[in-house]
Amino acid sequence: MPIAIVTARATDGIRAPAVTIETHLANGLPAFQIVGLPEAAVRESRDRVRAAIQTAGFEFPRRRITVNLAPADLPKEGGRFDLGIALGILAASEQVPQSALDTREFLGELSLDGHIRPVGGALPAGLAAGEAGHQLVLNPDDGREAALTGRADIVTARHLGEVCAALNGGPALPAAEPPAACPPAYPDLADVRGQHRARRALEIAAAGGHHLLMVGPPGSGKSMLAARMPGLLPPMDDAEALETAAIHSLRGTRHLHEDWRSRPFRQPHHTASGVALVGGGGTPRPGEISLAHNGVLFLDELTEFDRRVLDVLREPLETGVIHISRAAHQAEFPAHFQLVGAMNPCPQGFDCDLGNACQCTPEQRGRHRKRLSAPLLDRIDLAIDVPRIPPAELGRDTPDPDAEDSTTVARRVAAARRLQLERQGCLNRMLEGRALQQHASLPEEERALLDAAAERFRLSARAYHRILRVARSLADLAGAPTIGRAQLTEALSFRALDHWRVE
Repeated sequence: MPIAIVTARATDGIRAPAVTIETHLANGLPAFQIVGLPEAAVRESRDRVRAAIQTAGFEFPRRRITVNLAPADLPKEGGRFDLGIALGILAASEQVPQSALDTREFLGELSLDGHIRPVGGALPAGLAAGEAGHQLVLNPDDGREAALTGRADIVTARHLGEVCAALNGGPALPAAEPPAACPPAYPDLADVRGQHRARRALEIAAAGGHHLLMVGPPGSGKSMLAARMPGLLPPMDDAEALETAAIHSLRGTRHLHEDWRSRPFRQPHHTASGVALVGGGGTPRPGEISLAHNGVLFLDELTEFDRRVLDVLREPLETGVIHISRAAHQAEFPAHFQLVGAMNPCPQGFDCDLGNACQCTPEQRGRHRKRLSAPLLDRIDLAIDVPRIPPAELGRDTPDPDAEDSTTVARRVAAARRLQLERQGCLNRMLEGRALQQHASLPEEERALLDAAAERFRLSARAYHRILRVARSLADLAGAPTIGRAQLTEALSFRALDHWRVE
């Protein structure tokens, strides 16, 4: 059989487009050529495949071999096509039947002795294979990941010989089994001492999907509070969990077998580059904002980040998606995350405290604040002061009777989110245009109060609308059908940074 056709899967964003591996054997001097926009690692498949076929006990054809990876305009990378290329050569030389390959897809890198190694992106490939109605063959480690879909025929093999035996009518390959589900485990909000206002802000942010900024001296508990945010969010449904896991599958950054249903909590260092945050590279890869999809992105020491790096977050904060364009390739990654930032109120270290005398000059404080651009601050819904915790509160042996645990707060958050989804089909943070006017309208007196605040603090239209969204979330937490004065004034109180505009 001079031509054989095998199907594999590439990576393109979080999609796994099909790649047709066409193998042609021709007379002439022995040669082995791979075409179809392969990168260096794919071109090196020639040596891996030749050695794997020979060590597995098969005959490597001494003919002119041409392997085409179609479509030709889709970049191909990594060793994920090794198994498909090897089977294409064996099918073209009639050592395995072509008919056994027609309804199967193959992913795996081959070692020189024929063993199949795992590759990235198994979960998106499993989803795509299931939609195509094909069986997917891959390494057992990748198989457990791909089996999370629950909607595809996934089988596993450890060696090229096992695959060939199954294709030739031998023992069937074992089905992949998904890992046992582990309930998500998050830090408990009850562990936080004091900080009742910050705890309230966390609840509001979780209820409406709002972005939050905490300003306070070192050691006041900002990082501890941020780590409790995922535990206040409702559990992910199957679609959210699979989409989130698919992103992490591309990067190999998460133990999908253990916590694939947990809300992501990403905390990049302040030296991270713009590409590290939003993604990129010659072949685009997801960045921290996409790895935080359906979860929380926590930026500690916010003012220590490069200002240009922070400004790349402005568009994803609004749209919930990031488009990465390169000369030869474009990709799109989802980025629906909640931003939680933390910063010191001024450049000083441990001598700095809110409400007390500070050694920083007004010029130093101004430079410190200007590390955050006004357009970025406009995209943050809630900003609060987090004061230092009194020693008496820290040294108390008995728990705070007013400190609720995460489970109690999460129930209120879930109830508020249900109201939003039933009323408008989205979270309050995403209200825009007519939907915002309809669901976050104000009585005349409250409207006058908000207008006066906007004039006083020179609020932009974006900040004005964000106050309305926060007030709507407060009304939902209270079970109120409309926004009242209490909700509006509380929403205004969570704009701690707006006084910077008038200093």
